Amino acid sequence: MLTLFRALRLFAMVIWVGGLGFFAFVMAPVAFHSLPSAHDAGIMIGGTLRILHWIGLVGGAVFYLATGLLWLRARVTARAEYAIEMILVGLMMAGTFYSQFRILPAMDADRALACGSVEIASADNNERIAFERLHALSEKVEEFVLVCGLGLVFVMSRES
Repeated sequence: MLTLFRALRLFAMVIWVGGLGFFAFVMAPVAFHSLPSAHDAGIMIGGTLRILHWIGLVGGAVFYLATGLLWLRARVTARAEYAIEMILVGLMMAGTFYSQFRILPAMDADRALACGSVEIASADNNERIAFERLHALSEKVEEFVLVCGLGLVFVMSRES
């Protein structure tokens, strides 16, 4: 049973952190360099990011459940590492939740108010300015989640 819980934790984080890495370093750059417009790339990236967020939220829940069950059976010294891992995953989930339910809907609203495409709105358009600010915030939140995920991988690699 312990092996199953460890495998579930690892599987959840491999999918989530690997997905974040693929998204950041492969998918987003290829989309913005290959598709005919930034609008098309943004629509594709936004849709993909929403799916990746759900993968992360479900994976985080699986991780929490499996880690909690392992924590109950662990020695006191091992519980500290599990606590650190749960804090990191909690931070990842909080950032993902914030992006999914606050940032992305606000970006969609700004895009709609900018006649459906922020790239055709003038540079001083309020909706475009708000969209670009939210886009920068979204990138920072995703970077934070990825860094926490990499930290989690490092802490997990130290487990005995």
